Amino acid sequence: MKATEAKLLEFLKKSPQFVIPIYQRTYSWKEKECQQLWDDIIRSGNNDDINAHFMGSVVYVEKGLYSVSSQTPLLVIDGQQRLTTITLLIAALTEVIGDQEPLEDFSQAKLKGYYLTNPLESGEKFYKLVLSQTDDLSLKAIIKGLEQPNERSIRVVENFEFFKSKLQKMGDLKPVCSGLAKLMVVDISLNREQDNPQLIFESMNSTGKELSQADLIRNYILMGLEPERQTHLYEQYWRPMELAFGQQAYSDYFDSFMRHFLTVKTREIPKIGDVYDVFKEYSRRPVVASKGVDELVKEIRNYAVYFCAFALGKEKDEQLKLAFKDLRELKVDVAYPLLLELYSDYSSELLSRSEFLSAVRIIESYVFRRAICEIPTNSMNKTFARMGMGLKKDRYLESIQASFLLLPSYRRFPNDEEFHRKIQTKDIYNFRNKSYWLRRMENFGRKERVLVDDYTIEHIMPQADNNPEKLPQVWRAELGDDWQRIWETYRHTLGNLTLTGYNSEYSNSAFIAKCEHEFGFKFSPLKMNEGIAAEPIWNEDAITKRANRLAHKATEVWVDVALPNDIIDAYRPTNDQTSEYSLADHPHLMTGKMAEIYQVFRKAVLDLDPCVTEEVKKLYVAFKAETNFVDVVPQAKRLRLSLNMPFAEIDDPRGLCKDVTNLGRWGNGDVEVGLDNLDDLSHVMALVTQAFERQMGSDVSLID
Repeated sequence: MKATEAKLLEFLKKSPQFVIPIYQRTYSWKEKECQQLWDDIIRSGNNDDINAHFMGSVVYVEKGLYSVSSQTPLLVIDGQQRLTTITLLIAALTEVIGDQEPLEDFSQAKLKGYYLTNPLESGEKFYKLVLSQTDDLSLKAIIKGLEQPNERSIRVVENFEFFKSKLQKMGDLKPVCSGLAKLMVVDISLNREQDNPQLIFESMNSTGKELSQADLIRNYILMGLEPERQTHLYEQYWRPMELAFGQQAYSDYFDSFMRHFLTVKTREIPKIGDVYDVFKEYSRRPVVASKGVDELVKEIRNYAVYFCAFALGKEKDEQLKLAFKDLRELKVDVAYPLLLELYSDYSSELLSRSEFLSAVRIIESYVFRRAICEIPTNSMNKTFARMGMGLKKDRYLESIQASFLLLPSYRRFPNDEEFHRKIQTKDIYNFRNKSYWLRRMENFGRKERVLVDDYTIEHIMPQADNNPEKLPQVWRAELGDDWQRIWETYRHTLGNLTLTGYNSEYSNSAFIAKCEHEFGFKFSPLKMNEGIAAEPIWNEDAITKRANRLAHKATEVWVDVALPNDIIDAYRPTNDQTSEYSLADHPHLMTGKMAEIYQVFRKAVLDLDPCVTEEVKKLYVAFKAETNFVDVVPQAKRLRLSLNMPFAEIDDPRGLCKDVTNLGRWGNGDVEVGLDNLDDLSHVMALVTQAFERQMGSDVSLID
């Protein structure tokens, strides 16, 4: 390695050509980064006291170790974003400057001949900077003053126009020219035979700010290969993935996709910032490494196609496409690992189309029913991440149904009775995506679908700006003496909500006026409005009657899962045995002070969540959610608690906890704390809650 400080413009002028290798990410700087660079250039250009402005390093590889001297293209390892942005700024300046020469060497001809092109060369060698794929076509069109190709680079074109607009607004171009002349870089050249570009690359991007996890993964796969093999793998597998996602979606979703892919493969959910490290570990597994890099990249490509189909709306089968759209509207991407696995098996014909469609609808019902029934979403990510482990793929749909039916109570699939009861009283108006449930109910069973987005939600009994004082007198009379309770209880519930295209016309009109209006409920073609006008008045009875009818329909839209008991029993784990021990096996918990403390502590722990269970062991008592999160070892003078979490993560302002990471003990976990009096209960429960919440994790709620 050789590092040399250099003025950026001189560095560009002397360099024969910079080539961005195919494994590098596409150009990704946005207006924010361009604005920062512009501000830095103008500030230094306007200040004579500033002699230089450092803008980072440019790291490149070539066969021999040297600073720029020969005509060999330089393969850029780090610095492409800065090089590309400066090139776009110079290209914009070349176009705006016209016949001016604000400073020496800043004429149109010199800007183009020194920094954008090699005038005496032809073909690819003509250009100072060669980008990859779409970026390259757009940059070349800018430099040559040609129309942009149909598949243009969004970032290249937008940033060129950004700089062009800035320059056109300047009366004097000297500050920008002066600022450009003061830019400094560190010229770092690597010797391929002596330096490891991948290790240097990782070190320079270790903060994660420069590159996404997916970019690091792509570079890790391709950087160490010979150029011809790089090109083959990129063009055969990686480039089709980029095209399938599209420029913006690749930037926004590819990291998430890789996280879901690794969840399927490892059955563990990596943190988003650890995706790259987890991928490296996965790729080094003997069973993966033995298949070779080609198979690995091909597998990623295949899963990316599946992801684009269900997550980005690229599915071609109309029924599946609609089912995926419905699921996306629930905004629960924790289900994506299971969907990836199902889609892979559907693609391999292990899962039939009809079974796949049914499985997607079951997932949708599971998520929506739980939201309506207000079941905490804690650990739902783990439910979907690990469900594939227990599937019997020779009886695929049946095993999916059984897996949902065998989920414990806190993960349960709400049955028809619970769902039917809860959806009638739920404040469903404030569901995150209001149009979702209305669209599903309105279009259920329809071949000619209604575009619900063309309508608005109508409160039959007015919501009156959520202020009872604004409810018109005619409505108070219709609702009766108990009007305020009825209004507060039912205004946002299923029985009182419908669809209309005439919301403003209805306003707070009386019920009969809403029905008899020329476009009123009586004449509406919408299914959601059926039966409304048949009611003589709109009161509590009418609302609950309609809610009951719609709730019954909802159980048909969001299907339940059901299997005969003997089939469910065949899937039930065989090691689910009742503990052979009881509290009677722990004398300290039966009488005296410790018994009293334990009963109060026990109630507090069980009250944390309905999912918490107590299991008595021979030597301790375990409290479980996913698994043990706190274990109680009864002692004569205290309860010794083991919290199942790393000691470094515990927040213990009173310093009661002890690190037992490397000590032998009964119970699980690295944190020990004693409880010998009820005065410490609130602090100890705060510690226990940390262990519980760490295990359960959290998911996005569907209700605002």
